[in-house]
Amino acid sequence: QVQLAESGGGLVQTGDSLRLSCAASGGTFRDFAMGWFRQAQGKEREFVAATSTGGWITAYADSVNGRFTISRDNAKNTVYLQMNTLKPEDTAVYYCAALGGGYNSYLVRNYRSYNYWGQGTQVTVSS
Repeated sequence: QVQLAESGGGLVQTGDSLRLSCAASGGTFRDFAMGWFRQAQGKEREFVAATSTGGWITAYADSVNGRFTISRDNAKNTVYLQMNTLKPEDTAVYYCAALGGGYNSYLVRNYRSYNYWGQGTQVTVSS
């Protein structure tokens, strides 16, 4: 059983930056591809970014590509999401998730593929 705990959310202004962290425990972190998803109020959960077990492969949603960067530190059992040039439409609850079985470029974009989820952290971007 893997437990995930996000942190780093908050209230920022348009154009600001935030870095989210997701600390994992209870499993072998390096065996899991990791993803970030977000869910705005009244909307479905959507893919943001994902990284392979070693961090060498990454994927991004078009809406965040070039602004957000996903990375991981397997020694610290932590995955990060650096968010730059934030926009009001980035406002959402952000979740990290762990996907067992390695990286698959199709599966990592589908939230139903993931085995474990954190509780989420709120990010609010004011205009």
